Amino acid sequence: MAQNAFDRRRVNGPEESLPYLYDADLPSKWSPGQPRKNRAPSDIRPIFLQSGLISQATGSAYVETDKTKIACAIYGPRQSKNVAFHEKGRLNVEVKFAPYSCPTRRAPMRDAEDRSIAMAIHQAIIASVRLETFPKATIDIFVTVIETDGIEGCVAAGSIAASTALADAGIEVIGIVVSCTAALMGKEIWLDPTDEESRLSNGTLVLSYMPALETATSVWQTGRMNVYEVLQCIEACQNRCNDIHAVVAQALLEGSRTSTT
Repeated sequence: MAQNAFDRRRVNGPEESLPYLYDADLPSKWSPGQPRKNRAPSDIRPIFLQSGLISQATGSAYVETDKTKIACAIYGPRQSKNVAFHEKGRLNVEVKFAPYSCPTRRAPMRDAEDRSIAMAIHQAIIASVRLETFPKATIDIFVTVIETDGIEGCVAAGSIAASTALADAGIEVIGIVVSCTAALMGKEIWLDPTDEESRLSNGTLVLSYMPALETATSVWQTGRMNVYEVLQCIEACQNRCNDIHAVVAQALLEGSRTSTT
């Protein structure tokens, strides 16, 4: 007799099922020249950031910006086994999407999108970590996307969460890395675009920046943008990175007070 594949421990729904869309969630038609819905072009979504939520990890952080929710945990530095001696430590970044993080259910296995986001986050924060202080050691960064609103938002929020978790773990860094996204909508630059706005834009850009040192660590650009438009997006993101840096500093200060009490 064939074994029944029905799982009684959970609610079994169709694999290709989609959530019900309310009127407020339906995509809106936008054409060049129309104003942005609910926000000004230079406004970003409110950021909720908290550090030290995962007690088993060396350092952790949780960041939430509207429909983008990301948790980050750091383990290490710990000695690398069966690896030749190297003067600098190694930084590993792994990104995993929860099955319910997207409108369409994702498979639990990793795919190309996970690896591309992990590479972007790694490139954004690697310049800030003093890897020479722990030779032949490894730092593992695990980023879990609980809910997503576009790949650009995942890269920006993931970089903020990873840099905050590094500081929460007490790992020596030369500066806090924050990220901001921009989209070219016609002739306007919209900061912190949603997934729908990114699809309608001519191009998007993600800037990773250390405001304390006034140094850019990574620029990730997609779409059709000329040099002048890229520089405009970088300048707009740079101004907002200073505000995001204040949010990260306040979250780390509150986290340190909570751990000492």
